[in-house]
Amino acid sequence: MPEDLKSKAKEICSVRLQRSLYGLKQSGRMWYNRLSEYLLSKDYVNNAICPCVFIKKSSSGFVIIAVYVDDLNMIGTQKEIDDARTHMKEEFEMKDLGKTKFCLGLQIEHFQDGIFVHQSNYTKRVLKRFYMDKATPLSTPMVNRSLDVEKDPFRPCEDNEEVLGPEVPYMSAIGGLMYLANCTRPDIAFATNLLARYSSSPTRRHWNGIKHIFRYLQGSIDLGLFYPKNSKCVLVGFADAGYLSDPHKARSQTGYVFTIGGTAVSWRSQKQTLVATSSNYAETIALHEACRECVAPVYDSSHTRIKWNDHRERANKNI
Repeated sequence: MPEDLKSKAKEICSVRLQRSLYGLKQSGRMWYNRLSEYLLSKDYVNNAICPCVFIKKSSSGFVIIAVYVDDLNMIGTQKEIDDARTHMKEEFEMKDLGKTKFCLGLQIEHFQDGIFVHQSNYTKRVLKRFYMDKATPLSTPMVNRSLDVEKDPFRPCEDNEEVLGPEVPYMSAIGGLMYLANCTRPDIAFATNLLARYSSSPTRRHWNGIKHIFRYLQGSIDLGLFYPKNSKCVLVGFADAGYLSDPHKARSQTGYVFTIGGTAVSWRSQKQTLVATSSNYAETIALHEACRECVAPVYDSSHTRIKWNDHRERANKNI
């Protein structure tokens, strides 16, 4: 608050601002509108599906700007990146921090032959938060499952079992593992998804499964994804299904992964919502989910995201 208003602060009920300030709930939105307006005026393009990604192409190359609040990451050909940097500095007060080394919990290391993306620091923090930073490492992310439904360690809570109370941070642990599984550790995706199903009524068995994943991470902290520089830019996808992987509810498991240059760029492991009556049916469902991931987004008016974006665009146009 300005100095001349501090003395009158007790008498003032509210202050009407002429423009946005840092710390307000509207600040991020106001900044995005200002930045977006400028980039679009410079012939960048974006769309409702990816409103925070701006692309500009020319005869000599391209540049892509990914916006996260007031942090911008640029990739593209060197000339276009230099031009974009110059234009941005002319319009806004900004700092050039060089090559991206940290972004949203991801560590990015640049080598002559490629880029290595990992979350070693984040993994260490998660292990320390749950007192697993000194645990004995394991070589696999989960124990072997029994074919006997009644002996399966990942069966739902039984009537005579005690449900863990709020003093056990089960959901917090799932959240920490989910971020790893979604960003750089596809190797724990299935185990994490499996244990996340029991977040509403976890038992000691399920918590032991969480700790098993932590012990696996303890022995593989430095694992990540390496993207070779000179690899062929070819998208290759794999999809499969585990028929009746959840025998307790007769559900199968969908799994797919897409790679470029042999390195994963997109993956998913989730329980199917339909009851597949055969392994062929389960695989067809998995293939359908994989196709939805790799095919360019289609503007479907019945899709919730499109409906929400439509309202936002109308608000921007004062309709």
